[in-house]
Amino acid sequence: MKQLFIAASLFALPIGSALAGPAVDAAQTHFAAIGAGNIPIIMRGYADSAQLNWVGGPLDGTYVSQDNIRGTWEKFGKAVGPLKVTINNLEESVNPKGATVLANVQFEGKMPIKVRYVLTYRDGKLVSETWQIDPKLAFAAY
Repeated sequence: MKQLFIAASLFALPIGSALAGPAVDAAQTHFAAIGAGNIPIIMRGYADSAQLNWVGGPLDGTYVSQDNIRGTWEKFGKAVGPLKVTINNLEESVNPKGATVLANVQFEGKMPIKVRYVLTYRDGKLVSETWQIDPKLAFAAY
């Protein structure tokens, strides 16, 4: 059932550009998996030495290693449950050494969580993730 929810969520996410690159695709999958609370899908994108910088809120801190990052996402998922995901201002920068994705992402459940996201990919794997809670981010109403 969760897999069906993730697949449906992926089709509902706005696409930043018709020529989105692999990092944008990976980021959209990552955001949808966070919304669904699907830990295996969230974790499959990380490099072994990945780092998650969570800025603001009760999970504020820096998490290094897949075990620490997994524990953080498990706590988050238990606290908030399934979330609707809205993505605005998705941008990708790419060169031969890697890619960076910037996005404003709103996760909606009991209350909206507005996040400025910065994801860095090298060799197709997520090596650095910044989750910056920003209540002032603007999202268009649909």
